[in-house]
Amino acid sequence: MSEVAATCDQVIVIDDEAVIRDSLKQLLEIEGYQVQCFSEPTAALSKLSRRFEGIVLSDINMPKMDGLAFLEQVKAFDSELPVIFLTGFADVSVAVKAMQLGAYDLFEKPLTEQLLDCIARASEKRALVMENRALKIAVEKTSAPGVRILGETEQMQQMMHLLNAVIDTPADVLIEGETGTGKELVARYLHDQSNRSAANFVAINCGAIPEQLIESELFGAASGAYTGATQSRQGKFEFAKGGTVFLDEIESTPASLQVKLLRVLEERKVTPVGDNHAIDLDVRIVAATKVDLMTLVEAGEFRADLYYRLNLVKVSIPALRDRKADIPLLFKHFSSIAATRFHKPPAPLSSEAKQRLLAYDWPGNVRELRNQAERAVLLGSDLAFASYSDTNNQNELAQDLSLAEKISFYEQSLIEEALERNNGSIKDTMVTLQIARKTLYDKMTKYGINREMFKD
Repeated sequence: MSEVAATCDQVIVIDDEAVIRDSLKQLLEIEGYQVQCFSEPTAALSKLSRRFEGIVLSDINMPKMDGLAFLEQVKAFDSELPVIFLTGFADVSVAVKAMQLGAYDLFEKPLTEQLLDCIARASEKRALVMENRALKIAVEKTSAPGVRILGETEQMQQMMHLLNAVIDTPADVLIEGETGTGKELVARYLHDQSNRSAANFVAINCGAIPEQLIESELFGAASGAYTGATQSRQGKFEFAKGGTVFLDEIESTPASLQVKLLRVLEERKVTPVGDNHAIDLDVRIVAATKVDLMTLVEAGEFRADLYYRLNLVKVSIPALRDRKADIPLLFKHFSSIAATRFHKPPAPLSSEAKQRLLAYDWPGNVRELRNQAERAVLLGSDLAFASYSDTNNQNELAQDLSLAEKISFYEQSLIEEALERNNGSIKDTMVTLQIARKTLYDKMTKYGINREMFKD
């Protein structure tokens, strides 16, 4: 969680007398406030919203709209925005009415030092209100359905604060992180928790598409644009209309495509191959890289203008070795998922195993930790950590199960689950699994399964 600012330093001043406006502006700027002045309330209202991180200082008696009418309009959209009134006429009934409508305070002209104290208190209150609103939004996003990002370390909290700050803005985002840190997970979080979640999330690996096809894949192609194009093809950008385009391994984008990609990002239009008509785009671009793009720019291997266009908001994902305090939480999470998938109990994390996990540097990052949690569920913690008997043999943690091993363990778990459900009955288990008796016996022998273990 970010630290609460001592005050919100913005003040809007409304007064129909230029002398009063100028003197207040000078006084408040000396005190360190950012001041905007208006001669009448209507113009000031266009600058105010629930996102305004400041307070209002307003005269009451004004010709076009008086302060009380202005206050009613403010409270209609934000009941917690402090409005401090100034008046040259000490009318008790007006003062009572102002306080009933929700004015923060009222001062009689000429101004005194007490006004500055009141402004400071009101600014502090506004700062707390804005912080509480931000926290509430963060909690709602964390508990909402969809992708969740786990991590309680300061590095992860800072990253989440940045993500939530830009989540509903149209700004493009560049994600930097080592292999296995979860760059696509972050991109999906930005999409799933944003106001674009109802539209498509389109992931494109820029290094996996052949160079001769990448342009038509991204931008689409008109019928007859190239040999074999018998009908028009919708590109990935157009398919993501209203949603998010995730450009993974952006550093692998061919040089010939980089200039075209830059034009698409700047104009928000795409022209299919072989067509002359541009298509308007409403998409958010999230790019990801596992290398330092600036190094490639300096080496002449990546366009500087494309880099600066993508780098509007940069999110850096910390490596797992830099947030080791999150390892037990992540291991438990991945163990629970694997247990559900493989029909096994979650893997307990002993004190010794925990120390081994914390001592390891995790070159494969979170992906490697997930693999280790799956191994612990499938093999049991003792066997999964057996190869990790000393600090000189730590790299064996990086090994993942082969496809054949995963299939075997999954098959074994399904047979055990069916036998348990049928109280060890071979006949009922055959029906449940829809396999022959000999096949069932062969597999039980292969996996060392004894039917007696499952009888009541």
